[in-house]
Amino acid sequence: MQAASPAASGAARTPPGPAQRDDEVFDVVNERDEVTGQATRGEVHARKLFHRAVHVLARGADGRVFLQKRSLAKDTSPGRWDSSCSGHVDAGEDYAAAAVRELREEIGAHIAGPEHLTPLFKLSPHAQNGWEFVSVYWIRHDGPFELNPAEIERGEWWTPGDVTRAIAAQPGDFSSTFRMAWERFAQVTSAK
Repeated sequence: MQAASPAASGAARTPPGPAQRDDEVFDVVNERDEVTGQATRGEVHARKLFHRAVHVLARGADGRVFLQKRSLAKDTSPGRWDSSCSGHVDAGEDYAAAAVRELREEIGAHIAGPEHLTPLFKLSPHAQNGWEFVSVYWIRHDGPFELNPAEIERGEWWTPGDVTRAIAAQPGDFSSTFRMAWERFAQVTSAK
């Protein structure tokens, strides 16, 4: 694994904003992922309402995957390894636009548009993923990345085999949504 700290991966962002805000507004969706209303982040999580999120896996030319270790200030899975970037879909936003935004906000990866993302699959809402429909994408990107220190403690490049072995040995070191996504990702990529 090759580590990348916020300072080592590019110019530090100052001042970092909060890791999340309870007043962010998300679309609330039904079991078919159709918008039924809006609610704040705090309300969505407290009432366990279905909502939307994205995860993006950045893969380098050498096949390694960049993972982030979430900041201890995060309200869910603090200090755990996660996808290259992940986040909620804002009210009125689509999945692909959210993925492009999260790449920029979390790891400083600027891409021209969603056409540069490869959609992989969507996870259904479940207690393990916080009642989120999660669209998972991958992008070919070698960095360097500029990590947002409010959201990310550090990042590292991992081989897919190292990720699989680490999850098997220490599942609690990884966010539960990432574990679900990685299992599906391994199935999808081994089938190609």
